[in-house]
Amino acid sequence: MKLALRVAYDGTAFYGFQRQPDVRTVEGELLEVLTKLGIIEDAESSGFKGASRTDKGVSALFNVVSFIPRERPGLARPEVLNHHLRDIWVLGVAKVPDDFHPRFWAKSKIYRYYLVDEGFDSGRMEECARLFVGEHNFSAFARLEPEKNPVRRVKRFEIEERRGYYIIEIEGKGFLWEMARRMVNAMRFCGLGLMESTEIEGMLKGQYTKKVPPAPPEGLVLWRIDYPEVSFKTDERGLQKAKRDIFGSYSRALTRAALFGDVLLEL
Repeated sequence: MKLALRVAYDGTAFYGFQRQPDVRTVEGELLEVLTKLGIIEDAESSGFKGASRTDKGVSALFNVVSFIPRERPGLARPEVLNHHLRDIWVLGVAKVPDDFHPRFWAKSKIYRYYLVDEGFDSGRMEECARLFVGEHNFSAFARLEPEKNPVRRVKRFEIEERRGYYIIEIEGKGFLWEMARRMVNAMRFCGLGLMESTEIEGMLKGQYTKKVPPAPPEGLVLWRIDYPEVSFKTDERGLQKAKRDIFGSYSRALTRAALFGDVLLEL
């Protein structure tokens, strides 16, 4: 039997998802709790896999890990795991086929970026965002890894304006390292008049000398991963705990953001 967990986490508390020596990571924390409870022996023997290796500072509302429990599978429940986890919340669990891989079985991923309004021209932002939709070589908008195909398909790139900020939503089957954040920053540059849509078009055709730097990771959230053949049973207690913890962590920051937002409007 193989299990899959839907996990959410506050990325600002971790040095990324993938485990690394001597730093706190999401994968490292999950493995520590699963081994401590005797659910698995180690990552290798359990076939532990993750869907998305989010960068340092990037949060998730819906990431997925899978593993084969050695014994005590009954302890792999959200209410048990959440008692031992900090800054990570298990929101659901599913039994999956033995050949399930959380990355390869994903039909699409949705990222959201929360972007503070700097006086953008929203029309120019939307014009540039539309250029990313479709299949392109994203070498100019990614930190490339050896043997990774830079060609990716973006299903949609949408912008929603809120009071004082924008929500950017990007959907695709797979993303390159830093790709979402670099696309957001390119669109931001367009909105500020620092880039033209023709520059984006050229970069997607390989015509560039400099790459667009990534936007800060704190604004990015892995919002959802679509698995048509897998149904995660949502744990309401885990969901409520996540809401309480997130509110407790960010209420002070929200208060200060509202305060300084009003100050800036008055200046």
